Formats: sequence, structure tokens, C-alpha cells
Amino acid sequence: MGFFDFVADKGKSVLGEGNDSEAIKREIESSFQELPVSGLVVDVDGDRVTLAGVAKDFDTREKAILIAGNIEGISHVNADQLITEDMISSDSEEEHIEMPEEIFYTIKDGDTLWGIATHFYNDGTKYQHIVDANLEVIKDPNLIYEGQTIRIPELA
Repeated sequence: MGFFDFVADKGKSVLGEGNDSEAIKREIESSFQELPVSGLVVDVDGDRVTLAGVAKDFDTREKAILIAGNIEGISHVNADQLITEDMISSDSEEEHIEMPEEIFYTIKDGDTLWGIATHFYNDGTKYQHIVDANLEVIKDPNLIYEGQTIRIPELA
């Protein structure tokens, strides 16, 4: 799946100060310690962002999508052209790489990470797994906000 919806009137404010595509690209690149997406291309058209490039893995792909979507003014992210190294290494048409199903959750008024972990894992104490999977968008576990979209990782 390559199209993702977000809440446009919530998120980090980085648009409107020049080149919006470059602003979102900088936001993605600065959110990681090392550049995880080779040849990253970002194109902004109104409230839509298209991402392209080669992410080192599926988790990195999801994080780049979330960073772009959690920017105020963005309501749609198209990641059809954002592929992973695993997808490239599958050079045979017979070998099909199964992309893990992304589970994204948009935070509602009154949500807590403990409550979200209870909902998805039946165990609130597992909230740290959610924090660890979203370090690029959850800077402080005590400061999540309504409209923010996070990923829910599978438990090992």
C-alpha cells in the first residue's frame, strides 16, 4: 500500500517558509542519525507529499512516511516510489517480497501511550515498544497530541 492519510491541521510546522519539498526532505534526513534513504526525493503538491528513494528496510520506510505525514498542512503521503533494499534484491519475478502490513494509529483526544499499548497488545506496560518504534515522531513520551499518527510495531 502506498497512499497514507493524515490529519492536515496537526503536526510540526515546517511549511510555508520557502521550498516545502526541501523542508520536508530536511525534516526526514535530520530525524535519523545516518541517512537511511538513498536518493530521497520529496515532492509537495498542496497537502500531498510524494516520497521516492531506497530505504534500508521496511521500518525506515514507515518512519519516513510518518515524519512526512506528521507535518502540519500535509494530509496525504504517496510512498509508491519509496522502496526498500529487500525489494531491489528480489530480482526474480518468482520471488515475491511480502511487505509487512503497516499499522498506523492516529492519536485521539485523551489517548495515552499506556492506553494505546493496552488496546493493541492487551498490556499497557508494553508502551515502550511503541515509543521505540516512533522515536522520530515521539520526542517525549509524555507529549503526544491529538491528530499525531504513529506506527504500531509487531511484538517480537
